[in-house]
Amino acid sequence: MTTDQKIALLREAMHREGISAYLVPSADPHQSEYVADHWKSREWLSGFSGSAGILAVTPDHAGLWTDSRYFLQAEKELAGSGVVLHRQVVPHAPEHVQWLAENLPQGSTLGLDGRLFSLGQLRYLTRNFHHKNIEINSGLDLVAGIWHNRPPLPASPVFEMPPDYTGHSREEKLARIRATMATRQADAYLVSTLDDIAWTLNIRAADVDFNPLCISYLIIGEKTAHWFVPEGKVSEALRQTLLTDGVVLHPYEETEQWLQRLPKGEKIFVDTTTVSVRLFQAIPDEQTVQGDNLVQPMKALKTEGEIAQLRRAMRKDGAALTRLFRWLETELRQRPVAEYEVASKISELRAAQGEYIGESFGAIVGYNANGAIVHYGPTESDSALIRPEGILLFDSGGQYLHGTTDITRTVALGEPSAEQIRANTAVLKGHIALAAAWFPKGTRGVQLDTLARMHLWREAKNYGHGTGHGVGFFLSVHEGPQGISPSATTSRGLCALEPGMLTSNEPGYYEPGQYGIRIENLILCVEAAQTNSGRFFRFETLSFFPIDLRLIDPALLDPTEKEWLNDYHAQVLRELAPLLATEEAAWLEERCRPV
Repeated sequence: MTTDQKIALLREAMHREGISAYLVPSADPHQSEYVADHWKSREWLSGFSGSAGILAVTPDHAGLWTDSRYFLQAEKELAGSGVVLHRQVVPHAPEHVQWLAENLPQGSTLGLDGRLFSLGQLRYLTRNFHHKNIEINSGLDLVAGIWHNRPPLPASPVFEMPPDYTGHSREEKLARIRATMATRQADAYLVSTLDDIAWTLNIRAADVDFNPLCISYLIIGEKTAHWFVPEGKVSEALRQTLLTDGVVLHPYEETEQWLQRLPKGEKIFVDTTTVSVRLFQAIPDEQTVQGDNLVQPMKALKTEGEIAQLRRAMRKDGAALTRLFRWLETELRQRPVAEYEVASKISELRAAQGEYIGESFGAIVGYNANGAIVHYGPTESDSALIRPEGILLFDSGGQYLHGTTDITRTVALGEPSAEQIRANTAVLKGHIALAAAWFPKGTRGVQLDTLARMHLWREAKNYGHGTGHGVGFFLSVHEGPQGISPSATTSRGLCALEPGMLTSNEPGYYEPGQYGIRIENLILCVEAAQTNSGRFFRFETLSFFPIDLRLIDPALLDPTEKEWLNDYHAQVLRELAPLLATEEAAWLEERCRPV
């Protein structure tokens, strides 16, 4: 079916239900960033494949709201579909809500699938539609009736993390969570976020792309934890191990019934930002304690053991990147190379390092104009040919058993223009300013964000994405609550940075239709000093690969910036050379030469 035909069928279903609008998000019942194919309703309906966006359909309008990372991609994918692109002014902002409030008739009904919306999202909708007496029907899955070849739920096997890699045992983690539950006067805790479940139980799977997660729910009681997971995914040996640790398994589809039978008087804690409307409504009245995620702040603080494993992953990643760019240089002397081929090659080279599970996200290989599409992803059938001229933006990451990586480099393939060198140097100066920052305890991501942008601002330039996101330990490449963001309304901007938090440092600049620039490393928050003024923290850069000197104007760097760059390149050479062959190390040494 075409997009027009799918939207027409949806409108017929809306008419039968008597609703004036229907919302289709990019979510699954667990509020995951990457969702299994079974839950990609918005993509199936609209044809837009980006990871962020929401579709709103009325009898005479179908609109797709997404942020600046996806504007160019959405224009391309929605062309001729009848779905109108609405460009969000503020990333992740619910601007579709304002549009609906202005355009829906007084007293109309909005429909949505309550499994795919959090309690917090429903309350936000209710507040914003109250003045027009718009009713919300959250019990409608209209997509199921028209998506006849819908993929089934995934069934990847669950495996247990090696004890040396987990930091703490599941018993220790459950005890910490229960101690926090007690401070909230809760008898149980409903965990619906997949990365939090994986971290708590020290398990991994492959139910979604890029993140090693298992679709499930977890209810942690005072003495026993109940894990609701599709049958057949957990081996008998692991089931017995979990039982020994006080974790009892139940079928995934029985979660709602279990909540409906909650003993009278027992209080269950829910995170309003992630618990689905459907599950919340299953809990008997007056038996919830509501608040923020209890696991996320624990998971964000990496242990010394996890950090040691992460360093291994970063060195392996740097070695793989060295081999990739040597290969690309050699190939380009003989032939053009497709962007998709480069994306495939880095995965092959990472896999050769051992203990590699897969990509942490789809590789972004943006040659020239494609580099300006912030989340561009080449496909085998739609991929530009790279030639020995222009510049290439390459953003990729790996999932190793001992860590998650994410790194971006922009490289010159020919003689870069003065404009490109100046823009790249401004991006580098911002990257260095953040990487070298010292800051007092309590400093939030929104306060640090300006450091990465200030040199671009002096050039009247900016970028439309955040500067940094949290990164998990062999979990989600985008992990909360911490981050570095210009927004004072999201956790990435509001969370105070603490030692043990791993965050990306990725300022950029993009000229639509011409080129894109981004320089990204992962940085670890560590202790810096204790003085009469209090505790101070700083960042330690963990990613290892040279920054292209051909795109830097040394005259625009001050002495401290040159010192940082030279020290960083000396460390890159020191960390990676032992993993490389003689000719590879020589190639790397040339690219790490002092400025």
